[in-house]
Amino acid sequence: MGTVNTAVIHDLAPEGTLRASINLGNPVLAQGTPAAPSGITVDIAREIGARLGVPVEFACFDAARKSYEAMATGQADICFLAVEPAREAEVAFTPPYVVIEGVYAVPQGAPYTTAAEVDRDGVRIGVKHGSAYDLFLSRTLRHASVVRGAEGVEVFRAEELEVAAGIRQPLAAYVAAHPDLRLIEDRFMQIRQALGTTKGRRPETVRFLRELIEELKANGFVADALRRSGQAGELVAPPG
Repeated sequence: MGTVNTAVIHDLAPEGTLRASINLGNPVLAQGTPAAPSGITVDIAREIGARLGVPVEFACFDAARKSYEAMATGQADICFLAVEPAREAEVAFTPPYVVIEGVYAVPQGAPYTTAAEVDRDGVRIGVKHGSAYDLFLSRTLRHASVVRGAEGVEVFRAEELEVAAGIRQPLAAYVAAHPDLRLIEDRFMQIRQALGTTKGRRPETVRFLRELIEELKANGFVADALRRSGQAGELVAPPG
């Protein structure tokens, strides 16, 4: 990409600083502390700031819904969210930069062996409130119900639910540390993680962000950033 249009710089960072909302609640995308965040989303935000020639300020949260709310209420200029219909009305998304998976954990003696078998009457699924998989399951389940909490596994334990939902990597680590549980290996959803900004941005601003994400996937930036943060480079989303 060449020199960034001045109008794009003023549109995306009107106060001279790019304010990025970061979800520390998803350890695949961000790690560290609010004072010193790290990970793929932090690296992408810094790269955008470098292209714009402005400093980057981070606002860190423990859940995607809080990260989204920060941008929606004008506290941030960009955020990193899963693409979901409930969000697309308010958020101008880039193509995804990473694709991760939503999976289930169940007690060892549970009768379910596939994700599809979980959707039956009487099954309660613990989810993180406002997460991509909360939105997806609330929209697609026909028989099972969702129970929301601060974390899917926490509400699963606290209310003795039948199933816990979560992102594959952290949920697999939790199951590995708790032998009374097992992971259902097939996914119930793909979670397309993308960069987002408010719908009111100029068309050239949204185009700049979309083209930048495609460039960062193609040139190895995203894969390298994932590996530096201890994640698999294979999580990079396909082109387009």
